[in-house]
Amino acid sequence: MRRIRAAAAVVVTVSTLAGATACGGGSEAGGSNESPKTLTYWASNQGPNIPADKKILTPELQKFEKQTGIKVKLEVVPWADLLKRILAATTSGQGPDVLNIGNTWSASLQATGALLPWDKKNFDAIGGRDRFVDAAVASAGAEDKDPSAVPLYSLSYALYYNKKMFADAGISKPPATWDELVADGRKISKNGTSGKWGLGAEGGNLSNNIHQAFVLAKQHGADFFDASGKPTFTSPGAVAAVKQYVDFMGKDKIIAPGNAEYAQNQSLSDFSKGKTAMVLWQAAASTFASQGMKPEDWGAAPVPVQSGTPGQGKQVDSMVAGINMAVFKNTKNTKGALQFVKFMTSTDEQQILNKAYGSVPPVTAAQSDPAFNSPGVKVLKDTLTNSAAPLPQVASESQFETTVGTAIKGLWADAAAGKAITTESVKAALTKAQQQMTQ
Repeated sequence: MRRIRAAAAVVVTVSTLAGATACGGGSEAGGSNESPKTLTYWASNQGPNIPADKKILTPELQKFEKQTGIKVKLEVVPWADLLKRILAATTSGQGPDVLNIGNTWSASLQATGALLPWDKKNFDAIGGRDRFVDAAVASAGAEDKDPSAVPLYSLSYALYYNKKMFADAGISKPPATWDELVADGRKISKNGTSGKWGLGAEGGNLSNNIHQAFVLAKQHGADFFDASGKPTFTSPGAVAAVKQYVDFMGKDKIIAPGNAEYAQNQSLSDFSKGKTAMVLWQAAASTFASQGMKPEDWGAAPVPVQSGTPGQGKQVDSMVAGINMAVFKNTKNTKGALQFVKFMTSTDEQQILNKAYGSVPPVTAAQSDPAFNSPGVKVLKDTLTNSAAPLPQVASESQFETTVGTAIKGLWADAAAGKAITTESVKAALTKAQQQMTQ
């Protein structure tokens, strides 16, 4: 997701999800076959702040109202609150007609039965499934079921770097491997004595913790779930991945200790202010611009790998990130909701919105715009095509983000406090997280 970030703050069991009921939305219409007068829409915070999202979305919603006569009541929900709000809506019956969800939550929310399944009939109502990139649709729910949502914005991770800080440190190109990243980071951080830091992180951002640990685990030949969906958090590869990530602060000293408590976007702020030289993030161009950075101030490169180069059959260097658009199953506005999804996923709107957010259109025809071949966006697009993998499409994925994300947060706190991060301490934290999954 852009950001599929600090999302899961509630522990959700599969049994709770399976027993949840859908919500009705705010329709002024009497039923799904009537032409609704209004729709309620929960949008995710995609831009640098909520006012920026409202500025981007409002004229497009007004355009939709002019075309259809349907007014869209917009609420932009922060990522830290979005999953909690959605889960509360599935049980309370009070929620929107249409909403954005992080694509990593698709299988979890699909298991509630609350979302409208995107079968052939519903896909046909918005122009057909074949308009969308296959990988984006594959991240919209379990493989053996109709997708629970439709792709809206596609994303992957990139390594963003400050060109001036690199030049000042005598670094001529971005690192391609983690060893190179650590070496470059040490040149800048100078063991924590320079006043600047090599890499930014967000230890308090549970979903970001998961995204980085997932990629490193794939590079160590591990997954966090087996083929049957059973958690395997304590496998040697998973433990090595989490340790490697937290070691950037504890052992390598290229991340500031204060990052252990950072939440959403704080690492981007430090990067924009020249406090850190590198950051691992999804589409960040709009945030950098809002904080005074010029396009020539920063560069974007593929996320490093253990050795060699990223690419299919080589090494994964990103999770398949993105935002999906879902409809609550028992909305009284089904017809209007489908019209709205069709509008938002039309080629023209896909180009407008994805350009505004610096993301990649999951609608293939929209990618023809030259804007999506700019250096920053091209890295994201190439990564999605060649070297990204979807997070586990299991019903307990949201709980995974909470339990393992929290375990990593605790390890960050230990590293910041100067405690040794050992294989044993990482395994103990992940063992506790795995036990919580089975309760």
